Amino acid sequence: MSEAREWERAHEWAAPMAAAARGPLKGLRIVDFTRALAGPYCTMLLADLGADVIKIEPPEGDFSRYSQPFPTGDELRAFGGYFASINRNKRGIMVDLGAEEAREQVRGLIDDADAVVENFRAGVMERLGMGYEVLAERNPRLVYGAIRGFGDPRTGVSPYVDWPSYDIVAQAMGGVVSMTGTDAEHVLKAGPSVGDLFPGTMAAVGIVSALLHAKATGQGQFVDISMYDAVVALCESIVYRYSYQGIVTEPQGNGHTQLTPFDIYPTADGHCAIAAPTAHHWAMLAAHIDRPDLIHDPRTESNVDRVRNAAFVREVIESWTRAHTTAAIVEQLAGSVPVGPVNDAAAIFADPHTRARDVLVAVEHPGSPRPVVLPNTPIRMTATPPGVYRRPPLLGEHNGEVLGGKAEDTSP
Repeated sequence: MSEAREWERAHEWAAPMAAAARGPLKGLRIVDFTRALAGPYCTMLLADLGADVIKIEPPEGDFSRYSQPFPTGDELRAFGGYFASINRNKRGIMVDLGAEEAREQVRGLIDDADAVVENFRAGVMERLGMGYEVLAERNPRLVYGAIRGFGDPRTGVSPYVDWPSYDIVAQAMGGVVSMTGTDAEHVLKAGPSVGDLFPGTMAAVGIVSALLHAKATGQGQFVDISMYDAVVALCESIVYRYSYQGIVTEPQGNGHTQLTPFDIYPTADGHCAIAAPTAHHWAMLAAHIDRPDLIHDPRTESNVDRVRNAAFVREVIESWTRAHTTAAIVEQLAGSVPVGPVNDAAAIFADPHTRARDVLVAVEHPGSPRPVVLPNTPIRMTATPPGVYRRPPLLGEHNGEVLGGKAEDTSP
């Protein structure tokens, strides 16, 4: 097979799925009303950690279910890569929440659950008769997690409470876009959907913390994550810079306003990252590029000096990196100066680190002639290792066993 088709063989060396749930949250049940990205990413993290996550979908399914891409040869098209990437390890049921009988079925399911997670706009669950107060009265130990664009009125009423939001809105309003780009006239959003993924991660942390409290006290609570709030927290540096000195952070390209060198540099055949802001690393880098004179040069002796003369520092380093290939630079600096190649997806798949650390996992995909490859959980534990043990569910696949009251079989 040609090199261009290597991606079709990655499942042959990617980590296999585990036989069963074995993470530290095994035995906990999470009822998942989430859709799109932020919410499903949160519940995926909980499922990777061993929780029995039951994903509730409407008759038409989560709208992300049918988003491309689909595996080559997949004629079933039960779900695409978007859905697969964030809904593994979950059981799935299809419920028409427009019917009271169905809603009462779901309320009964929540009576025995440890947590509920949803990412509707404020008021939607109340209109369905499943707001936090209703559910908590039936199940006082219930942890209720909500992820919304601008939070829930229970913890603070935002003037934007009724606004819908997506990743790009959260990135724009929370500060990511204002500090990303080549200059103030050319701003960019971050490549990864951090406006969704970071709030989802914060929600998982909050829910696990509330579950610990509930286990100790029997008292559940409402956990509220605003996408806007979470992105502001992610952009912590622009907050303290403004608070300390009134500095409004603008895009700095790939550099850093407080550390130099700390940048992406062009090489003879690509790009690489080099970071040497400490005295030790700067001395090592200066020696490697045959410029030991810069160790005690007043323009570059300290990090403060180098920040003040950042253009000069970049010119010196770039003149060296452009004369060498990325591989040669990495080989020379690795182990002494922080360095790394700018990897695209193909390079990540080929990197020996991803194989040695099981960074990627092969997951079954209905209708596909081969397993697909997804990111494995980055959370590693020695006693209760989390992992991927179940492919994403077909629409309504587990209606019978979940609504019929059958317990999940989590035995190895």
